[in-house]
Amino acid sequence: MASYPATAPQHILVLGGTTFSLVNFRGPLIRAMQARGHRVTAAAGEPDPPTSTMLADWGVGYEPLRLGRAGLNPLTDFATQVELMGLMRRVRPDVLFGYMIKPVIYGLLAARATRVPHRIAMVTGLGYALMDGPEIKRRFSREVAKVAYRQSLRFADRVIFQNPDDRNYFLENGLVHGPEQTALVAGSGVDLDHYAPAPLPGGPVCFLMIARLLRDKGVAEFAAAARIVKREHPEARFMLVGRFDPNPAAIKPADVEAWVREGIIEYRGTVSDVRPEIAACHVKVLPSYGEGLPRTILEAMAMGRAIVTTDSHGCRETVIEGRNGFLVPPRDADALATAMKRLARDRPFLVAAGAASLELARGRFDANAVNAMILEIVEGR
Repeated sequence: MASYPATAPQHILVLGGTTFSLVNFRGPLIRAMQARGHRVTAAAGEPDPPTSTMLADWGVGYEPLRLGRAGLNPLTDFATQVELMGLMRRVRPDVLFGYMIKPVIYGLLAARATRVPHRIAMVTGLGYALMDGPEIKRRFSREVAKVAYRQSLRFADRVIFQNPDDRNYFLENGLVHGPEQTALVAGSGVDLDHYAPAPLPGGPVCFLMIARLLRDKGVAEFAAAARIVKREHPEARFMLVGRFDPNPAAIKPADVEAWVREGIIEYRGTVSDVRPEIAACHVKVLPSYGEGLPRTILEAMAMGRAIVTTDSHGCRETVIEGRNGFLVPPRDADALATAMKRLARDRPFLVAAGAASLELARGRFDANAVNAMILEIVEGR
């Protein structure tokens, strides 16, 4: 396994799928890299002016890319490959740190071709491409993604996973060389200072879901469960925060509009700061079919909220059953509704579960500790 002096300042290229994610998900890591004396260049698709301005204020070089997130087709993405190779020849990084599927696959191939000395990949979840599903298109995408991962990850010095289920999946399917090539961290962690505890609000019980509006996130199950719960608890509120997405598994705007007209969902759109939304809720809900390790749940835990999520990849890591919330089967709106009705009837448990969430966030998911582990890997220690 490749290694190099941990004390030598390096030029690190952080390659992500979306510009927004560079600050929202990797901002603390980038700042930790800088604090260690490293120079950082960040590159991603979907340019976002506020994010690029913030990166410039930090002294981080920013390179916008034509990097679409929907679909994985080596032929149509050939231009992406060429663009990445040109970028790497121009900025000449010592280290590539790529996360999300396209930056990992195409970034590693480009880094190998341009002789970037050290290459780190972080798998932030199975995503649409590898998620189980019966659709022909999904099965085809899964096989394409496996081939692409298998070919590209052989050029990674280390592959970081955010939960043990995803690591086992990659090992069992031969997508990585073996356990020695892999590392495991607790997701992206959460900034415990930024997401400070907030007292539970008064009023009717409020359930909050924050996610990209995808079927694989369980948005449809959230709406269906809300309909069920409202039959017994008509005063209960169900808030949905998130943006629409070009992913093949996207929820349509018409679906959300119908739920709003029906009176079961309050759609809040996208927000730049989720803390007021979390502070206004009693329970954070994420009925996802699988994640790397869901950051929105960690944020709610740090703010002292009970959690309802699925017994699936990544999600199950955030809940101690019956202590800080409940796990339900994915794709099961009835089970989700049962868990939410239980919480709607038990205000004392909401207080206790919120305290348990905060304790768990502090003990396992502190972003400072997570980023220190990632930096050790990036620095070859």
